[in-house]
Amino acid sequence: MTTSTRSNTNVNAAAVATFLIFAMNGLVFASWAARIPAVTEALSLTSGQMGTLLLCTAVGSLMALPSAGWVVGRIGTAGTVRLAGIVAGAAGAAIAFSLMAASVPATAIALFFFGIGIGLWDVAQNIEGADVEHRLKRTIMPQFHAAFSGGAFVGALIGAGLSQLGVGLPEHLLVIAGLAVLLALTVPRYFLPHEASVAETLDDGAPAPKGPTAWRDGRTLLIGVVVLGATLTEGAGNDWIAKAAVDGLGTSEATGALLFALFVAAMTGMRFLGGKVIDRFGRVAVLRASMAAAALGLALFVFAGNVVLAGLGAALWGVGAALAFPMGMSAAADDPKHAAARVSVVSTIGYVAFLAGPPLLGYLGDQTGIHMALLAIGLPILVALLLAGVARPLRAK
Repeated sequence: MTTSTRSNTNVNAAAVATFLIFAMNGLVFASWAARIPAVTEALSLTSGQMGTLLLCTAVGSLMALPSAGWVVGRIGTAGTVRLAGIVAGAAGAAIAFSLMAASVPATAIALFFFGIGIGLWDVAQNIEGADVEHRLKRTIMPQFHAAFSGGAFVGALIGAGLSQLGVGLPEHLLVIAGLAVLLALTVPRYFLPHEASVAETLDDGAPAPKGPTAWRDGRTLLIGVVVLGATLTEGAGNDWIAKAAVDGLGTSEATGALLFALFVAAMTGMRFLGGKVIDRFGRVAVLRASMAAAALGLALFVFAGNVVLAGLGAALWGVGAALAFPMGMSAAADDPKHAAARVSVVSTIGYVAFLAGPPLLGYLGDQTGIHMALLAIGLPILVALLLAGVARPLRAK
């Protein structure tokens, strides 16, 4: 076997491993999210109290994301995924035992560490995915994010099925936690060697000044703003399409769920196909087209007078929301030497938007109705459209 053939085999194996890690991340998260009603019942919480409890996961992730690039620089993407899998798996088991004891404080602590594990996992998988993409010399990041969406869909189905069968959430979480640890410890062995050093250097080889350099990089921050618009677009669709259809169109809950399914299906399908589209037309052109499609789909959904047009709008919205986040990750990782820190920054900005955006829309919806409140995300979509040029690939030095 020639060196070139062996290298291609290694990259292809890393691509498959990364695909599995993305899918498992989605499955773990959805397995928890799909059974939140069971948690509310087990702990006798109100909706508001449950929302406060869920913030523990968000706080854990927000604390982990800014430091994730440093962790990857220390132990590599494979080591970080292994660490994240152990933390998330242990936290999942702790959630299960806390629910058995009906302890809200213990559940809150476990969710905090669950958020840390998921946050570290998310950044590491994106850095590895960007590295694989560079080695393959073709766009594959959207397919990795499609794997996450597919894993989440499977996780939601598993959660729904086990709930219907009467399987308790603690038992469910214990099995998922064990599976997560198993995959996290074994699959990353096929990851590519990570060559990033802990200390970044300037172009002339001198040590870079200490401090959060990635947070002072203008291009990285602008990519973060683009990703912010993308995550608001995706998060709003995930959280509010079904509710907006019921409130704004007077549909049944089943029809609202169907419109949400159209949104998710369109987004997942576009992520599977998007790599070839990006390679043909370029990252900037596809990003602009994506934001334009999201804006058009959003407007059609909001102003549609019937379910058919609303369904078309939801699907177009999903197509538009599909590729911006993966392209943002690819753009942040254009320079492999600084990929870990920059992906960490962009992920943090995106996650804050994903977390804060939908609740803010909910508060606005109390004043205007959630159907019309969705128009508020038109502004960040427009900003992302105008800033799309910042995602232009860096020239190799």
